[in-house]
Amino acid sequence: MNVMTYVAAGVGVVVVLIVIFFVKWIFSLRRVVPTNEVHIVRRGKNTMVYGTPERGNAVQEKQFCGNCYYEFPMSIPFLGVTVTQMPLSIFGIDINDYEAFDKERVPFVVDIQSFFRISDYEVAASRISRTDELKKQLLSIVQGAVRSILAKDFLNEIMGERSKYGQQFTDEVKEELKSWGVETVKNIELMDVRDAKGEQVISNIMKKKKSEIEKESRVAVAKNNQEAKEAEIEAQRQIDLKEQEANQQVGLRKAQVAQEVGIADEKATQAVKEQAKLTKEKEMEVKKVETVKQAEIDKEKTVINAEAKKRETEINAEAAKAKAERDADAELILTTKKAEGSLITASKSAEGIKLEGDAKANAEKQMQLASVEAQLKLASEIGNNDGYQHYLIQVRQIEANEKVGLAQADNIKGADIKIIAGAGDVTGGISSAAGALSPKGGFNLAGMLASLAATDEGKALLEKLGLKTAAKTE
Repeated sequence: MNVMTYVAAGVGVVVVLIVIFFVKWIFSLRRVVPTNEVHIVRRGKNTMVYGTPERGNAVQEKQFCGNCYYEFPMSIPFLGVTVTQMPLSIFGIDINDYEAFDKERVPFVVDIQSFFRISDYEVAASRISRTDELKKQLLSIVQGAVRSILAKDFLNEIMGERSKYGQQFTDEVKEELKSWGVETVKNIELMDVRDAKGEQVISNIMKKKKSEIEKESRVAVAKNNQEAKEAEIEAQRQIDLKEQEANQQVGLRKAQVAQEVGIADEKATQAVKEQAKLTKEKEMEVKKVETVKQAEIDKEKTVINAEAKKRETEINAEAAKAKAERDADAELILTTKKAEGSLITASKSAEGIKLEGDAKANAEKQMQLASVEAQLKLASEIGNNDGYQHYLIQVRQIEANEKVGLAQADNIKGADIKIIAGAGDVTGGISSAAGALSPKGGFNLAGMLASLAATDEGKALLEKLGLKTAAKTE
């Protein structure tokens, strides 16, 4: 029983190991195609293409089956495959130092450059099994096309028109390349043409061409120099003709200008003379008008001076009259003021003397009867006596009024009053001056006389001064 168990366990382990090995082997056969390659896989009669198609290439997207497959050995029936690897990108084939012949069998060497890509991988895989074999076949195809095309022309043409042969090479190999599943990316280019080893054909052609070019260049230079010289001579002749024509035109223009200037000067002289004549006439008219105006002005000036002198005489007379009247009025005012002052002084003096006598008598009486204390009290009473104080104030006012009156009278008498005649007359001016002798100007004569006449002493004073009749007359 134990043996069977061990056997079964051993068999199980072997089976597991076999399965693990098989799985690992299967995974080892898995192939991922690089992005720059294409793998053509054949299994029996079936051919499959694996790879990453170029973006936007619909043909490749249709042909490719993906980029991952399992490469089973050919020894396994039904699963075994064969794989052909080809480039996905563009590849080039260069042919250097390829010896060819022209139409006359002249040998020369060329360099050819061409670029291809596989257009049909199934066709290409059916023709070859490796990429290097494909390149060898393409090299043979291009060499044959180059040899056959160049043999149809002369070497001079081949050297001079290399660009046209690229298209001819491409057209020559196009159909044959399709059978190989390949196409050209652009035209096959003829890069260089040169002598074969030991030959001097192209060198001689180049020397001949060079000499011809030098000849043509020298001829062209000589011709150009001749044409330039002829052009210079013709240009100088044209310049001389133009200068002659210009000088002739300048001479004619100068003569015309001189004539026009002479005419213009003559016209200007005549115009100046006419203008001078007109100016002279206008000056005479102006002088005539000035003479008439001056006479009128002198006449008016004489009349005005006479009127002014007459008016001045009248004003002087009126001023003298006013001055005399003013002096008389001032004398009257001075006399009246002195009398009024004397009257007031006498009246106040009498009243003051009376008050003073009463006060002194009263004071002596009191002083005799009172003691020292009584005398002090009496002195205080005298100081508070309104009558005595009023007396002292009136005495000072009388003295001040007398001085003011005398000063005003002297000022009025010595004043030089001028009456300026304006829009009014002399009488009006004197009335205005008399208005100054009013209470606003300093005193009112009529009021003063009326005050004097209201008292007996004033009446007596006016009678002594002889002003009673004059006051009534006034």
